[in-house]
Amino acid sequence: MPRLLIQIFCLLGAATLAVAADSPLKESRQCLIVQTDDWTAKRGQLTSFSRDSVDGPWISRGDTHDVVVGLAGLAWGRGLADLSGQKGPVKRERDRKAPAGVFRLGQAFGYAAVGAESVRQLKLPYLALTPDFEGVDDPRSRFYNRIVERSKVDAVDWKTAERMRRKDSLYKWGVVVECNTDPVEPGAGSCIFLHIWRNAESGTAGCTAMTEENLIRLLGWLDPKEKPVLIQLPREVYGVLRSEWKLP
Repeated sequence: MPRLLIQIFCLLGAATLAVAADSPLKESRQCLIVQTDDWTAKRGQLTSFSRDSVDGPWISRGDTHDVVVGLAGLAWGRGLADLSGQKGPVKRERDRKAPAGVFRLGQAFGYAAVGAESVRQLKLPYLALTPDFEGVDDPRSRFYNRIVERSKVDAVDWKTAERMRRKDSLYKWGVVVECNTDPVEPGAGSCIFLHIWRNAESGTAGCTAMTEENLIRLLGWLDPKEKPVLIQLPREVYGVLRSEWKLP
């Protein structure tokens, strides 16, 4: 092969590798995929996948189950994926939409004490909720999109927040979805979680919810060493982006 053609071939190969490396799943070996019928659907299905290496094939764990998302459906949220050029609604505070895109899964939380047997079985870092913890959803606060202990804040600067230790069981178990965290953009959405649903028909304020049994099963599997992510998309959009984003 002539030297010039070899050089061109090498350059094209390098470009291809660069594109592949830009997949929002490039570091992950565990992922949860939620697909809904369209942007406005509040119900969806979740399937979990894993792979042995970051360049290996994704294998379904064979456990698809029902979830609910935002009462108003999905909207693009700020996460790992490059959303430039994407069409569709954009996530804003109090829009009752769950974020669409690819997001890291952070710490687990719940009502159980740190030393409880159920907690010792978790691999994710765990936050034991008390009545003092609040999820700040006031975009004007310096603590926006953070879970904080109110009594430990020198100057409370928020007017709205959610009590994390609820009177119901919705946050008995949960996982933080790292949407709008790096960096935080005021008004782009806050305090997004995986948590327990009220029922199969009730959408959320912006989280993704499921039965307690299914959530506990996921909590026992998710491992921070595998850099787990949540992928949420309408089915048609998933089909369009599957190849480009290297989705399962």
